[in-house]
Amino acid sequence: MRTLFAASLAIAACFVASAVRGAAADDNLARYNVVWDAPSQDAHGSMPLGNGDLGINAWVEPSGDLVFYVSKTDAWDENGRLCKIGRVRVKFNPPLPVAKSFRQALKLREGVIAIQAGQYRLKLWVDANHPAVRLEAESDTPVSCRADVELWRLRERPFGGDDDSHSGGGLAGSAYKPTVLPDVVADAGPTRVVWYHRNTRSIYSLCLKTQHLEALDGRFTDPLLNLTFGASLAGPGFVRDGKQAVKSLKPDTRHDLTITVLAVRTDTPQTWLADLDRLEKKNVASRQEHDAWWHAFWDRSWVFVSGNETLTRGYVLQRYMNACSGRGGSPIKFNGSIFTVEATPGAPSDTPAGDPDWRRWGGNYWFQNTRLAYWPMLAAGDFEMMAPWFDMYRRALPLSLARVKTYYGFEGAAQFPETMYWWGLPNNGDYGWGNRAPEPANGYIRRYWNGGLELVAVMLDRYDYTQDEQFARETLVPLADPLVGFLDQYWAKRDAQGKIRFEPAQSLETWHVARNPMPEIAGLRFLLPRLLALPAGVTTAGQRSRWKKMLNDLPPLPVATVGGVKLLRPAEEFSAHSNSENTELYSVFPYRLYGVGRPDLEMARATYERRGNHHNCGWCQDSIQAACLGLGDEAGRLVTARAAQINGSYRFPAMWGPNFDWIPDQDHGNNILTTLHCMLLQSDGDKIYALPAWPKSWNVSFKLHTAKNTVIRCVYQNGKVQVLEVTPPSRRVDGRIMRSQSPLPLAAGGKKGEG
Repeated sequence: MRTLFAASLAIAACFVASAVRGAAADDNLARYNVVWDAPSQDAHGSMPLGNGDLGINAWVEPSGDLVFYVSKTDAWDENGRLCKIGRVRVKFNPPLPVAKSFRQALKLREGVIAIQAGQYRLKLWVDANHPAVRLEAESDTPVSCRADVELWRLRERPFGGDDDSHSGGGLAGSAYKPTVLPDVVADAGPTRVVWYHRNTRSIYSLCLKTQHLEALDGRFTDPLLNLTFGASLAGPGFVRDGKQAVKSLKPDTRHDLTITVLAVRTDTPQTWLADLDRLEKKNVASRQEHDAWWHAFWDRSWVFVSGNETLTRGYVLQRYMNACSGRGGSPIKFNGSIFTVEATPGAPSDTPAGDPDWRRWGGNYWFQNTRLAYWPMLAAGDFEMMAPWFDMYRRALPLSLARVKTYYGFEGAAQFPETMYWWGLPNNGDYGWGNRAPEPANGYIRRYWNGGLELVAVMLDRYDYTQDEQFARETLVPLADPLVGFLDQYWAKRDAQGKIRFEPAQSLETWHVARNPMPEIAGLRFLLPRLLALPAGVTTAGQRSRWKKMLNDLPPLPVATVGGVKLLRPAEEFSAHSNSENTELYSVFPYRLYGVGRPDLEMARATYERRGNHHNCGWCQDSIQAACLGLGDEAGRLVTARAAQINGSYRFPAMWGPNFDWIPDQDHGNNILTTLHCMLLQSDGDKIYALPAWPKSWNVSFKLHTAKNTVIRCVYQNGKVQVLEVTPPSRRVDGRIMRSQSPLPLAAGGKKGEG
């Protein structure tokens, strides 16, 4: 059943904004605060907290010690690993009486961990507006306090075990023998502890040499060399006690500690120390401003599914995790973000099992995985959190242009590899030691270039949502034009009909040999008309001419009749099956050529029903594609099952994984967000579809964003829209309420792999 938004005006309650706000975060959000009534044994019982750039994993041990790791989004070491800053242990005398009374609560709306134990009241927060971790401790009677900095990078040591193939990401199999450099504890005076890690060497030149780009050495700044990351620990009334600790001068009823964190490239360690001093002086705490940021974040958007606490909790906590790590100097790491801890508490810290810096798949950004953290930020309205991801590619563009020119001689063309160091070069191991070809030796990603198209798709949506022409002019078009141009020049051959012949090619990682693969053709058919529709002031006549010609030269989407049913196909021809992606469904998501309100919906649904791979964890996107196709019951079943996949080895309920990657698995959690968003709200040009894939029996309150700076607030209960508000009101005429359409039955064995 379809009803125009405008017709819904007849329902008086539909536009009562106060009712929606009453159903929003103030009352509902507090239900999802994480509360523990007993201490934790180790880091697997830690609680994450962050300000978008700095993060902590905090827990209280049975001894009464408060312990937390400190991390930062751009703390990259000499081997290209994303590392912790350090660990801090806080002791009180007398200790926290955790055996008698204890409560640790993550207060989501305030972005604070509050701890109560007997006479003690602690508040731990990562300042939303400053690079600082802050601890406020109060007690009924005067007590003493001591804080120790605990470090594990104490000596230069070689990588051991599978360090180099995972944690070091791309260093395995080479003559280069990576080592971990030690941290330095500085002589910083009588009132504070200062420590840092400084990259006195770098693998950057090794990358250039391995990939036959020596001529570019010196043309671009080495991104790792002299990068220094570290912190200071200090507080009023505290003095240094030994090399790595501070203690209170006397017992008191109030103790405040601040850890100020800095990661920056400097010519000398002394310059870094001076920069840290200046940062500390500007580092003025303001709980009022901190609280204001978190209140605004939670009021920006929300989804509360009544009667499905597990699903709503998964949604809320994953969006919280994004907020904790999404505003930093580097994008969100798919394989653990900044909240990794040691795999085996108690194991030696110089082994992969006990090293807090270790993570599966290392420090590289894998596009297929990284993208999934950023799709849900559109409907959530979290646009500022998308900037680090776009900025990484914008900064890497000059090197990419030079790399492509060196390899292929193409002018004005760029290509970003699937597994990429954050400065833009391929993972060395995937490129291949001794490889002489421009493409990586790893067959899974040899011609996996679809990531550039999907990056453009996300940027186009970012523009559609915000109408930000400065973003289009400075980021979207400068990246889109060379990324599209690379494909045009690489596949310059035309067939007898004058159409581009995409060969040699592959269809993502699953079909290593393909001609005219679905993801590339669907991506270009989805993107090129939208690029051509951008305001003339942000594109050039030359760009528009090239895009028009390429669009005209595209072959048709690969479609075939299989078993008497017309289906979308992975490619016109495909072979060498090696992974488990449903590449034909890239025409549904991320490239929305088929779906609710679009032609040939039944063909796309039949393709989904007959898909070869059924997965419901990690990066797999079955639930998102089901939602895009209006299969509400199917999408609801999958997303509920996904949210219920809690990692029992960790105490915090959003430490997903490891699945295919590491813990917490950001792909797994963010697919929950994107699925719910697509179930609740979709758009196609000016058209808005509310509840396009929503199970009729589910109740929900949501506030989400869509194109043209439009915000939809809705309460749906007992099969009816109770409250609906569209801002601006002029956009009501563009919308339709679409109750979920009944799903097609799954083929035999359709529940395979949905653990």
